[in-house]
Amino acid sequence: MHITNIAVLVSGRGSNLQAIIDNIENGTIPNASITVVLSDVGGIYALERAQNHGIDTFFVNPVQYEDKASYESEILRILEKYNIGLILLAGYMRVVGPMLLNPYRNKMLNIHPALLPSFPGLHSQKQAFDHGVKVSGCTVHFVDDSVDTGPIIIQKCIPVLEDDTEETLAARILEQEHKIFPEAVRLFVQGQLRIEGHKVRILE
Repeated sequence: MHITNIAVLVSGRGSNLQAIIDNIENGTIPNASITVVLSDVGGIYALERAQNHGIDTFFVNPVQYEDKASYESEILRILEKYNIGLILLAGYMRVVGPMLLNPYRNKMLNIHPALLPSFPGLHSQKQAFDHGVKVSGCTVHFVDDSVDTGPIIIQKCIPVLEDDTEETLAARILEQEHKIFPEAVRLFVQGQLRIEGHKVRILE
């Protein structure tokens, strides 16, 4: 039985990481294992979450490298030890460069707290709230060469309520992230995703 080894890149609390861990452990995501978690920020809760489940963790400090390519080369060096078949960006706050992307093209997924292609980049919940949209949500997509522009796998839509604040909207979006990110991982691991041009077909 083939097991897909997963690496997760994080920069913060790691709630999406925890959702993936939980879905692997309860069998919802079969034939998969998170073997390593890497962070560009030291001392964050996401690393503690991983360690609590016996997952190897690494803090790779970007300031110790002269440029992005050198930094990503170190990440690649670590990943090569784990025979990684899928990389997840779970609240990873850096734009992935070609050094890291090219070896894992079509094997890297990102979760974004907006309905792409609307509101890409940082502070997307605030962007949506400030624009007065009536619906918002979240998107799981393949990572490509630009920011939040890769082929879309799953989206979840939620209404923006009259009494919502930026914080309550973000919290409700996060609840949906914890559902669709594991589902996208399950589909990938089970070979049910096919990229056709800029669209993703979900196979039965």
